[in-house]
Amino acid sequence: MRPRVGQMLASTVDTTAVIVVRCPEQELEITCGGAAMAEANGPGPAVTGTADPELMGGSLLGKRYADEGLGLELLCTKQGQGTLAVNGVPMPMKSAKPLPASD
Repeated sequence: MRPRVGQMLASTVDTTAVIVVRCPEQELEITCGGAAMAEANGPGPAVTGTADPELMGGSLLGKRYADEGLGLELLCTKQGQGTLAVNGVPMPMKSAKPLPASD
């Protein structure tokens, strides 16, 4: 799939849903729990797939997940039990930028 900024994706194995915040101009395989995510139009796809038990680390509501090497960033809008991954590699949670000192 070629993601685009603003696109909503939903997991087919749990309740996870994300919005694409940043993405490169290339084909990517975005998965949750080891199963490909589907475009979420309306209420989202029903849970139809089976998750890989090794990829059930969870995703947290309101957190951003990013792969800086690819330039992909996702914002979690519904948390779930599946691990977000791109091209088979789990995506780490993006850390907050430190605020400047206010001396």
